[in-house]
Amino acid sequence: MIETLAGPGAGEADAITASDLLASIRAERLAENAAAARQLDLAARWADLHPPESIHSAAAFTVPGTDHEEPLAGEGCPLVAEFCVAELGTVLGISSTSAKKLIGHALELRHRLPRLWAQVQSGHVPAWRARSVAETTIHSTPALTREAAGFVDAQVAAVAGRIGPAQLDRLVAETIKRFDLADLDPAADPEDGYLSVDPRHVTLHDDDVHFAGTMRWEAELDIADSLDLDQTLSRKAAEQKALGSTESLDVRRAKALGDLARTQTALELHVAGAGATSRDDMPAAREVVLHAHVDVSTRTTSDGEQTVFGPTGRLEERQRLVLLDQLKSWCGDSRTKVTIKPVIDLNAELSTPGYAIPDQVREQVILRDRTCVFPFCTRPARGCDVDHVVEYDHHAEADGRSQPGPTTTRNLACLCRFHHRLKTHSAWRYRMTANGCFEWTSPHGHRYRRDRTGTTSINGPDPDPPGIPRPRRP
Repeated sequence: MIETLAGPGAGEADAITASDLLASIRAERLAENAAAARQLDLAARWADLHPPESIHSAAAFTVPGTDHEEPLAGEGCPLVAEFCVAELGTVLGISSTSAKKLIGHALELRHRLPRLWAQVQSGHVPAWRARSVAETTIHSTPALTREAAGFVDAQVAAVAGRIGPAQLDRLVAETIKRFDLADLDPAADPEDGYLSVDPRHVTLHDDDVHFAGTMRWEAELDIADSLDLDQTLSRKAAEQKALGSTESLDVRRAKALGDLARTQTALELHVAGAGATSRDDMPAAREVVLHAHVDVSTRTTSDGEQTVFGPTGRLEERQRLVLLDQLKSWCGDSRTKVTIKPVIDLNAELSTPGYAIPDQVREQVILRDRTCVFPFCTRPARGCDVDHVVEYDHHAEADGRSQPGPTTTRNLACLCRFHHRLKTHSAWRYRMTANGCFEWTSPHGHRYRRDRTGTTSINGPDPDPPGIPRPRRP
């Protein structure tokens, strides 16, 4: 018996067998892998056309959790002009950071992992597998030399890229030992062998927020620290139960971990406030400030007007959902300081005669834009620069001319530092078409509209593009 599959209302001619459907799915996957491999090749060729220029620094990765940057790819790969990644990212509909990673992986594979690169281009290894290997070799600590990366390439290519994260970590550790790379790291112990790669870490997976308003943590701790923490959480969970909590053990342990963080912060603030001297190598205690925005409406009832809060709100930090019940529980904590700020009308136009931006004007622009207003950028506005869309002329008043770029909310926008520099030092340009709505034009004439709903590509080239920089081959 041959099984057939057909959509609603499909005739006999539209019916296909299960075997045909599987063949179509396999063909689509092969086409998808081929397109991803082609995209890697094009990204590498885009990098070839954009070596560092006089006004461009070499593109680099910002490493999460650190205050330094790393090159786009490992030793032996060409440098790339940092501003070229923005145009590639916008064409692909991804952030500049994601575009940096794409170019970095392409260069790492082509120059330092050539066997794996050849397997990707021939279709034997999916691009996503190869990119995971490239990500590891780029950010290995200590850094892999070109010869060491070649050893990893040979081992991975021998199994056609079929290697899991744990196996890859062991292979990199073996490579570090084989090529005596630990000797180049002053913090490493040459007697440690595989232990020269310290696996300890604490990672917050803030890109995966549960509908209940929770985030997932992942940690690798020292054995003694792990046992101490486990014992403390168990004790705190038992205390909650003794006080009448009916929640599950897992929930009580999670609450205990958050309570430890709040208690430690409060203790450090108390000690600092008492005038005690702290060690120079200890971070200064600080308050954790969260900005929550909840929709409020007024409802008329038999008892008069009643203020109604929406069940969900928006947390500025990491642009995440927050539940009203969570806010109530935070505000009910005795160690929580609640500050209610006056409502700012986002449609009102605020201005000042000078160049400096007052706090009230800055706050209005931050609340209006929410994030950096460059296409597809998601950097929170509170950590961005506030830029004059039309440049402020510091000599206009002295020359008796009207100010072309006044300090008013209709001429201000939030830009992260990278895109602020890109706007200042490259041919990218933008204008505000409405309050909080911006139209960007790339050096090659591609246009994008950015507003509170996101980024939209505008069809049709700009009749007057800013100017395409002439590429120089290395």
